[in-house]
Amino acid sequence: MEGQRWLPLEANPEFLRQLGLVPTWQFGDVYGLEAEVLSLVPRPVCAVLLLFPITEKYETFRQEEEAKIKAQGQAVSSDVYFMKQTIGNACGTIGLIHAVANNQRHLEFEPNSPLQAFLLQSAKMSPEEKAAFLEKDEVIKYVFVAPSLDEKVDLHFIAFVNYEGHLYELDGRKPFPIVHGETTEDTFLEDSAEVCKKFMARDPQELRFTVVALSKA
Repeated sequence: MEGQRWLPLEANPEFLRQLGLVPTWQFGDVYGLEAEVLSLVPRPVCAVLLLFPITEKYETFRQEEEAKIKAQGQAVSSDVYFMKQTIGNACGTIGLIHAVANNQRHLEFEPNSPLQAFLLQSAKMSPEEKAAFLEKDEVIKYVFVAPSLDEKVDLHFIAFVNYEGHLYELDGRKPFPIVHGETTEDTFLEDSAEVCKKFMARDPQELRFTVVALSKA
């Protein structure tokens, strides 16, 4: 990604509070993907973030997946909020935006929330236009503080959301959302966990995976 680079960050829920999200829903760690561990996660869950390493195996899969979808097609709702990532190190920011933007029916904003203003102004933009709009948003940019602009980052955040009964993977490095079939409010966390397991299975020697869930507080 050429042009701007932001400070690398963790998708810290405190950033959402600083951007004007009322903490009626909160991010929490998911400590395992087994059924008994998932049962400990507060419900309902409206979004899942996955942090994973970008490896050669993953990049090969990503290219094959893109070619397959372009050849076969997929049904994607035009109302899903999706933006491209054109800013280096901004995947955590974009993952949080994807999680919040596609769950506004559940979430509540403080008056004059800069995040809500950003979402309202960018709602009808294309994924590329949203990316350019984010590049110019100084408020969101400066909320995110991390160690060093020069830090090399090979980890990447993506979001999973339940939108109109379908499980969407939202990754700004990809050209479009990925549909992983149907889901429900009751099964969304388990369905997301199954997709996360596939990421882990592609790189069985890797341990750098983290999953967090946006749950009702």
